Amino acid sequence: GDEFKGYIFKISGGNDKQGFPMKQGILCNRRVRLLFKKGMSCFRERRKGCRKRKSVRGCVVGPDLATLSLVVSRKGDSDIPGLTDDQRPRRLGPKRASNIRKLFNLEKKDDVRNFVVRRELNEKKKKAPKIQRLVTPAMLQRKRYFRSQTRNRMVLGKKLKEDYTKRLSEYRQEQKELRAAEVAKKKKE
Repeated sequence: GDEFKGYIFKISGGNDKQGFPMKQGILCNRRVRLLFKKGMSCFRERRKGCRKRKSVRGCVVGPDLATLSLVVSRKGDSDIPGLTDDQRPRRLGPKRASNIRKLFNLEKKDDVRNFVVRRELNEKKKKAPKIQRLVTPAMLQRKRYFRSQTRNRMVLGKKLKEDYTKRLSEYRQEQKELRAAEVAKKKKE
């Protein structure tokens, strides 16, 4: 109709008249029976490792469809009542430190914890997310500790290897001397 003039929609799915869902990747406009396993769309695993053959409809649009799910890709000239006419704010603010910095145009030296978007539950209580990827002194200390541990392990490994090669060469020398003594003893006889 004219109310959708200028709009571009993307088909995201649908059902046929008997209620079978459309499945992405099946390039036909009829029903097919497929063997489903965990991770595939249109299927929820009931038992671990269980597979099931089910009927699904192809993703090509045809006259036998009862419903089509659409996503608005581009907005047109006029608003659609109940869909694009009201501006709904986002329920939650960003959680990751870099995204909070990006939202408020913060410098590196600014403290991100003062800029967290808090959500009001009631008059007394507010809720704020736990900031992820926040660089704290404790985190830097932990990083230094792990680095030093790795370094110490490397140094210890090098030292043990040197000791081993030294002892090995000594042992080989001893064996050579023993063998030479045995040969000399046999020659005397």
